Amino acid sequence: MSWVNTAFPFFAAYWFVNQRIDVPLIIGTLFFLIPYNFLMYGINDVFDYESDMRNPRKGGIEGALLDPKLHKLTIWSSIGLSLGFVIYLLAIGSDSADFWLLITLFAVLAYSVPKLRFKEIPFLDSLTSAMHFIGPMLFALALSGVDIFEFKLFSMILAFLGWGMASHAFGAVQDVRADREAGIKSVATAIGARNTVRFAFLLYFLAGISIMNAGPHGMVAALAAIPYLVIIAPFLNITDEDCERANRGWRKFIWLNFAGGALISLLLINYIQAL
Repeated sequence: MSWVNTAFPFFAAYWFVNQRIDVPLIIGTLFFLIPYNFLMYGINDVFDYESDMRNPRKGGIEGALLDPKLHKLTIWSSIGLSLGFVIYLLAIGSDSADFWLLITLFAVLAYSVPKLRFKEIPFLDSLTSAMHFIGPMLFALALSGVDIFEFKLFSMILAFLGWGMASHAFGAVQDVRADREAGIKSVATAIGARNTVRFAFLLYFLAGISIMNAGPHGMVAALAAIPYLVIIAPFLNITDEDCERANRGWRKFIWLNFAGGALISLLLINYIQAL
């Protein structure tokens, strides 16, 4: 379901700016819907196999457990499926668009592959994860010639980034004990379950404040932060010993992120259209 949250930001940004259906829109949307996610989740499932085996949550909606026999096929097929799309998108883009596409793809790879493993570098793990979802939108905006650093628009982008970082950080809380036992580092293992929940709470709050800088559109979008704050509040005093109970909140996030991400994307793009 989260696959839509990578394709939709690209589609909405490109469509509302350009007001037309053309080849770049179709190719880009297809890329961020299927090959991009296959690359992102496929590589992650391959290189996380050992730790995923020890995680009881894996094997369902919260993550796949990939058979080792499929690892090599998964890596090569995900690269092969993406290659043609990437070459085309780089060829049609400006230097700015190519930069954001390459940064987005680097974030996908660096999150999971050995030697880099940004997912095991506290705080950088949350930042990289957020880029997976905001990157397609940044690429679409640059491809359409929009000034990403215009103040109000940039405030909304920062809010979107904070929302993504907060969601990742809170998601890591439930795995604190399992990750420590497996020797896996994360923002949650570094600062503890309680501090991570409070960090996520602060990010959601600041995201709501940041997006208010965008005027009427931002004031409406800021309301999207409220359900997150309400859901996360009961876990503000969680301990490492009972970190697993954060899963109750996270399971609500799975559905809320889908709706919240779509709402924020629509409001952001609606603002872009008015520029």
